[in-house]
Amino acid sequence: MSKAANKKRIIGRWRIIETEAWAKKDLDLVEHAFVHFEEDGPYGAFAMIAIRAGVHYCVSERAGKPLVEWQGLEEGRDDMCGRGWATLDADGRLRGRIFIHCGDDSSFVAERFTEPKQRARRTRGR
Repeated sequence: MSKAANKKRIIGRWRIIETEAWAKKDLDLVEHAFVHFEEDGPYGAFAMIAIRAGVHYCVSERAGKPLVEWQGLEEGRDDMCGRGWATLDADGRLRGRIFIHCGDDSSFVAERFTEPKQRARRTRGR
């Protein structure tokens, strides 16, 4: 598959649903845990627990599967950086590993993020 086709399959927002190192309830401490790859460039965002970082990513292929690798930097109260990688599996999930520089690392699973459908507002006619 071409790099452009792989990128098309990877771009978007992915909800981190599982890790080996952190409990599911802790992943969403501040907001829903996610990794996001913007369509217009090699940039995106990452959030998990109390971390929110910008990322720079690239898409390639590993063992015939689309692969995304990224590096990120959080410029909050305590600056931190890290990196990660994931492959897109046949079931449509991203599976990979997150590394926090001088900290923890963990495998993770993410699903394509789907926003809840908003209910149409009902208006009353007069």
